[in-house]
Amino acid sequence: MVVDDQAVVRAGFAAIVDAEPDLHVVAEARDGAQAVRLARELSPDVVLMDIRMPGMDGLTATRLLTADAGAAAPRVLVLTTFDQDAYVHDALRAGASGFLLKDALPEELLAGIRVVASGEAMLAPTVTRRLIDAFADTAPAPDPELLTSLTPREREVLTLVAAGHTNAEIAETLGVTTGTVKSHVNALLGKLGLRDRVQATILAYDLGLARPRRPHRE
Repeated sequence: MVVDDQAVVRAGFAAIVDAEPDLHVVAEARDGAQAVRLARELSPDVVLMDIRMPGMDGLTATRLLTADAGAAAPRVLVLTTFDQDAYVHDALRAGASGFLLKDALPEELLAGIRVVASGEAMLAPTVTRRLIDAFADTAPAPDPELLTSLTPREREVLTLVAAGHTNAEIAETLGVTTGTVKSHVNALLGKLGLRDRVQATILAYDLGLARPRRPHRE
């Protein structure tokens, strides 16, 4: 389902998605309230969600959609102009499964949809870095007690997850199989009581396990 208050934007995203043989747009919504109503009626797998909309905004809608119990709850992929949206951090905490900038290439959009539909999380590298930069100064002091249940390898995997690496990239870095990485990710999510990689990324930075890397200046 595509959610945006601008009809031309909705139509553009829908056209990109519907052109794919394995993807189909089941509905379009002009605001958060309509999105919540249609999602509960049609049970889409993924919701492409704008944040700034009149009436119910995307942040509130994301909270409501991800609070729905059961396997039918959709994965929310937020499409945003980060420079103008101060709600990205809150939306992640509200349950969004990923973020892409609205100027993302069509192939990046399609890849993001497939990633979150598969149960993983999607954060554009630019969004990840700027999100962390924006909130790193207000992160609480590290609490090492929360990490004592993790093995050294699980902590290493958590750090790589927080850096935005995929399972395949982590496997290559550590010299293990992607299946082994998935096992480590599932184990650390379970031990820390987290839903997905987005929450793991937030926790890693909140605890100081990872820190933002400032862009190189020449």
